[in-house]
Amino acid sequence: MTESVLDASRTTSGYSLRLRFQARLQGPCMRCLEYADTPISIDAREIDQPGGGEDMRSPYVGGDELDVRSWARDALVLALPAQIVCREDCRGLCAICGENLNEAGPDHVHERAPDPRFAKLSELRLE
Repeated sequence: MTESVLDASRTTSGYSLRLRFQARLQGPCMRCLEYADTPISIDAREIDQPGGGEDMRSPYVGGDELDVRSWARDALVLALPAQIVCREDCRGLCAICGENLNEAGPDHVHERAPDPRFAKLSELRLE
């Protein structure tokens, strides 16, 4: 369970609602596969004006009740990052050997293999 703050204020024709809470996204880093623990701050706002047309009605307000659970779930889904990373400067895994480049250091290099499209040129003997 996480602590959340719900602000509700009356407007001239309805309500202005604000929901704030923190969440943590945990799982493997999308670049290096190490454990990642990413904090997410959610700050969602809704306006409910019953007489203002359908686009001014909040889908989370029904009669005298506010569906905070659905609102929090939807706000969290919208705040999720496209990728979970262990840190912003994560270098990921080496495409050749699979070593974690965060631990390998700057001297991690591989000799480039010759381009197979030019393999026949290696047989060429100019004399």
